[in-house]
Amino acid sequence: MITIKKISAEASYPVRHEVLRKAKPIDSCRFEGDELPTTLHYGLFEDDSLQGIISVFETSNPLFTETRQKQIRGMAVLEHNQGKGYGKQLVLYCEKYLAETDCELLWFNARENAKGFYQKLGYTIQGEPFNIEGIGIHYVMWKKIKNLV
Repeated sequence: MITIKKISAEASYPVRHEVLRKAKPIDSCRFEGDELPTTLHYGLFEDDSLQGIISVFETSNPLFTETRQKQIRGMAVLEHNQGKGYGKQLVLYCEKYLAETDCELLWFNARENAKGFYQKLGYTIQGEPFNIEGIGIHYVMWKKIKNLV
């Protein structure tokens, strides 16, 4: 059985580490703002086992004019469960929740190999690709959320 529920920032670190920061120390999985009360962390569980995570931060990007923005960070699904739709479920779960709040726009820095995944979910690339040192090429991607309600 698949369920999505709120988790602590700390609970997300093992999945972040395994998928996003494998060659780096576990401390690299702690993001600035993880512990703020405005930051949301969700886990996707298969039975009682955490298989995927997503975090949503209250952060504005100056590329966008909307005043009520949120940022996805640390979205990851364990490798043996990738391709099963778990990532899509996590993103859509957050979109639905944010559409019921005052969020206008959801944005994030997508890894080059995840760009197509997000485009299939209706996200648009903003600007040119850029390199995050030690991690790789990324794209700023976004979607208006207030129009989803």
